Amino acid sequence: MRLAFLGTPDFAVPTLAALIAAGHEIVCVYAQPAAPRGRGQSVRPTPVQAFAEARGLPVRAPPSLRAPKEVAAFAVLGLDAAVVVAYGQILVPEILAAPRLGCFNLHASLLPRWRGAAPIQRAIMAGDALTGIQVMRMTAGLDEGPVLGSISVPIEASDTAGTLHDRLAPLGAALMASILAAMARGGAIENPQPAEGATYARKIKPAEARIAFDQTAERVDWRIRGLSPFPGAWFLAPSDRGPVRVKALLSRRETGAGEPGLVLDDGLLIACGPIGESGAVRILRAQREGRAAQDAADFLRGFPLKAGQKLS
Repeated sequence: MRLAFLGTPDFAVPTLAALIAAGHEIVCVYAQPAAPRGRGQSVRPTPVQAFAEARGLPVRAPPSLRAPKEVAAFAVLGLDAAVVVAYGQILVPEILAAPRLGCFNLHASLLPRWRGAAPIQRAIMAGDALTGIQVMRMTAGLDEGPVLGSISVPIEASDTAGTLHDRLAPLGAALMASILAAMARGGAIENPQPAEGATYARKIKPAEARIAFDQTAERVDWRIRGLSPFPGAWFLAPSDRGPVRVKALLSRRETGAGEPGLVLDDGLLIACGPIGESGAVRILRAQREGRAAQDAADFLRGFPLKAGQKLS
């Protein structure tokens, strides 16, 4: 089929690769504009733009796809369909109506749960046991369209947003390719989303990244894993030079009791929970501000935190 692809981050690249491998004609690739990235803040194209350009595909990266000239340019592409994966812009009705068959989104949750921008992170932060990847026809409402295909995936106790992202991306690529093949044969089936159970995965706010050790151990663990690797849940640790910001990037729940934030042993076991309740998390991977991420044992060799110290 004659397709446009709209996507921006690493998560979208496997789907674009799968569409190319399936023999579809990728008429144009849309991505968010190049922006400062990495420690040096050099201006670099997004992963999708870099991948597409390396394969000789035409790329457009308008600041807004709402601009009338951009809408007009999209309309004259003569598309059979548009595939959207984590593009990062809301599509106006004129864009949604332009392709002959419509626009189809790959979404990383089991809709209607976790509609919106951060479904992978929110699923882990809420303690969900199950998530998935779905292909949905795009409509004017936010992630409200009918679903054409779905794969369910369990969320393991060791999963972070990063590991779940890496499991879902290739599954989604294969699912989108199979749905487009069914569509080309006229055999794709659309199922309306359930009327009940809608939740919204709002963008992660910076204030959410600070760990509150007075929450239950399971909620602290969910927050740490749901915000890893980015932006990274953090706490302040004492040092000779004053408090140091430390990101906790992996954790597990263990038994333990003490004042919230109290270091319970020399292996980064931290007391959690409201006063009078027991529970603890062991931090398995951490990162000091300005340093590389390390497993706990390596981290503690360079920055020891001893039993009896207090984190905030």
